[in-house]
Parts: sequence; structure tokens; C-alpha cells
Amino acid sequence: MSVHTSKVPAPRPLPAAPGRGAVRAGTALALLAGCNAMVLLDESMVQIALPGMSQGLNLTPVGLGWVINAYLLTFGGLLLLGGRMGDLLGRRKVFLVGVALFTVAAALRGAATSGEFLIAVRAVQGIGSALAAPSALALVLSMSGEEGARKRAIALYMAVGAASTAGGLLLAGTFSSLGSWRWLLLLNVPLGLLILLLAPLVIEETTPSRGRFDLAGALVSTLGAVALVFGLTRAAEHPWTDLTVAAPIAAGAALLFVFWRIERRARQPIVVLRLFADRNRTWAYTTTFAVQGALIGTGFFLVQFLQRFAGYSPMLTAVALTPVAAAMITMSGAALWLERRLGPRTLLLAGAVLLLASNVWLSRLNPAFDYSADVLPALLLFGTGMALCVVPSVILATSGLHSDEAGAASSVHNTLQTLGASLGLALLVTVGTQAGRGAEQSLPGGASPEETLSRVFVHSMSASFLAGAAFAATAFVTALFIRPSGVAAAHTSPS
Repeated sequence: MSVHTSKVPAPRPLPAAPGRGAVRAGTALALLAGCNAMVLLDESMVQIALPGMSQGLNLTPVGLGWVINAYLLTFGGLLLLGGRMGDLLGRRKVFLVGVALFTVAAALRGAATSGEFLIAVRAVQGIGSALAAPSALALVLSMSGEEGARKRAIALYMAVGAASTAGGLLLAGTFSSLGSWRWLLLLNVPLGLLILLLAPLVIEETTPSRGRFDLAGALVSTLGAVALVFGLTRAAEHPWTDLTVAAPIAAGAALLFVFWRIERRARQPIVVLRLFADRNRTWAYTTTFAVQGALIGTGFFLVQFLQRFAGYSPMLTAVALTPVAAAMITMSGAALWLERRLGPRTLLLAGAVLLLASNVWLSRLNPAFDYSADVLPALLLFGTGMALCVVPSVILATSGLHSDEAGAASSVHNTLQTLGASLGLALLVTVGTQAGRGAEQSLPGGASPEETLSRVFVHSMSASFLAGAAFAATAFVTALFIRPSGVAAAHTSPS
């Protein structure tokens, strides 16, 4: 099978200014990690704000799902185009445009007066992330020369993201407890402005490549993802045979097939297909996609459960969730050490098992729960499983590359992460909504509205966590196809 790839040389940093030293390089890495932190911080804040959004804007569970998915779809759908723009226009330039767009959208959403406006602004914010994220990771990789330095930079990049998740939870809880949920949505604005101010001073621009944009590929892939998620979301309220469910799902699958055909024939495709010639990278991509379905439900469902049915304040909810970030921070460095000794495959398998156990554990929750016995162990398993899955998947996705593939590889990895989360959330909301509807129909007559609402939500959440466990099991199976480190090395041809 022939593989069509771009022959455009990779962007290279422009000559460094005299006197650039370790402090400047460290500041540049910190700002790039800060972008990752800003994105993850935003996810934490939106999760804590979900109950307030539901009440303030009269959003249903499906509407809340679209608050998350509007962002994930534009983010994941345009990531590949964002990575290509960085190659052709200069990665620092595209990175800064993305951060600026993300920051403006973050400021606007605090003024949302309707669910529709909030969803639209979240979509714009996703476009900003799609421009900033692939360029940020590609710049991190280009700053790290030898393999050991690259792995350390990746671990630091992930650890900063995990720390920002913890900080985001506590900040979000504090602001939401002291004032409106609207105020906490503005917390990312100062961080975005700081990155925009300092990044041009310490991050080197890359030399733009000569080439063209694969606009047809970008458009078809985005429309295909949107159609799939729309159809899966409609299935929460309509039968699978309903035209508004079956038609979008069929159209999405057809569009993704057309996208594959476009990429095979394009002279400069948005997806560099030779990336998939490496077996380990291909299975790491597949595992990454499956893992997201096991991750997305915890923040979406558990936050609502703790605030709406367990009586937790936003601040107490944030504190209750910080063990996830603490476990991630602790295990990110350990995962790098373990990866060198055990190999990425072993870590991915162990991480998938921990995520499966965490989801099954949380599926047993009910309003009479005990936090220390019923929630805390699951969150520690969850955070550890995340670290064991994320670090080796990034290493596998970005190892053994040709000189012009770093941006493309990081874009594909980020795309599969984001689209996996989007499709996973759509499926989890659909499964949960259908389970809740079944629980409502089986309620005895005379049940109070509060009892009905509580029982419906608990059944919905339980079914969603079991679906998350199924995603984790899928990730375990796909990770089995990754060759152990020694075998992989024996099958790797020189670049």
C-alpha cells in the first residue's frame, strides 16, 4: 500500500538571540506547559460550574453535555489543521493566535445569558485550543534534543497539567462558593494574558515550511465527527432507529471514510499517513482514544452528584476531587521512571486496569455513601491510572519520528484524545439517560419529586460509569497489541 506524505522540510527554530541561557529556555518551557495547564484548568472550572450552569441557564443533562462537547468537537475536529498551520505559518505565531482566541472566548462566556450563547462561545474556545495545543507540544519537543531530555520535558509538561487541575479545582470551588459560577469562568483570562505577554520574549519562532493546507480533509473530518456526536447525543432522547439518530451516525461514518480517501490521495495531507506505519504508534493512538471514554465521566457525573444529591458545596466538591490531581502529580514522574524499566505497554495495561476498577467502584455510589470508603479509593485509582496511561501514550506517539513529523504526530495524538472524550461523553450521556428513564418508569407510585430525581440520577450515573469501565476494558485489549520495548526495537528500521 502506498503512503502519500508531505516532502516539506520541518520548521526549524530561527537563530537564537545572543545570551539565551537556561533561564530563558526554562521560562519558555514553563509558558508552553502553562498553555497545557490553562486548558486543563479550564476543564476543571467548567466541571465545577456545571450545576450552576444547569440552574442558571435551565440546561438539561443533554444541554450540559453540549457545553462540554461543543468545545471538544471544534478542538478535536480542527487540531490537525491547527498543527498543519503551525508547520506552514510558524508554530509560535499560531500558538499565540490560539491562546488569544481561547482567552477572548473565556472572557465572553462569563456573560452568557442563554445556553445557546454559552455553547457557541465554548465552540470558539475549542478553535483557540486547536490552534494552540499542537504548536505548544511541538515546540516542547523541538526544544528537547536527545531522547532522555524529550521524555523529561513530556513528564514535566504532564505534571504541570496535573498540578493545574488541582489548582483549578480549588480556585473554582473557592470562587463558586464566594460568588456566581460566572466569575470562576473568568479565572483563565489572567493566565492567557500572561502567556501572550511573555511568550514572544522567550519562545523562538520556527521557520515556516512551504506547502498548502488540506482544507478538504479538515472540513470533512470535522463534519464527520460532529455528525457522529450529534447522532449519539440524539440517541439519549430518541430510539436508535429514529431518522434523526441513524442518519447523522451513518453520515458521520461515511464522511470519515471519505476523509480517509482524501488523505490517501492528497499531496500534502492533514494526516501524515506514514505515522500509522509504526505498529506501536498505531495501537498507542487507538488506546489513547479508548482511554478517554474511561476518563470523561468522572468529572461530568461525579461533580453533579456531589453538589446536587450529596449536599456538597462547590468548595467541598473541589477539595473532594483533588486526590485525582494529587495522584497524577505523584505518578507522572514515577511513570517516566517505570516506563524506562517496564516499557510503555506494561504501564498502559496497568493504567487501563486501574481505570476499569475506578469506574466500577464509582458505579456503586448512592446518596448514603461514605466518602473515605466509596469515593476516595476510586479517585486515587483514577488519578494513578490516568498518569500510567497518558505518559507512555505520549512517548509512543512521539518516538521514532522523522525530522518533519513531530507536529503531525502530536496533532494526531491530541485529536484522538479530544475526539475520544467527545464521543465517549456522548455515549455515556446516552447510556445514562436511557438508564435513568428506565428507573423512572419502575418507580412505585407516590414517590416524591426529590426521591424520583435522586433515583433517576443515581441509576443514570451508575450506568454511565459502567460504560466508562467498558471503555477502559477496550483500552486494555488494544494495549495488548503493542509490542514490548525489546520486540519493538528489533522491528524498528532506521529513520
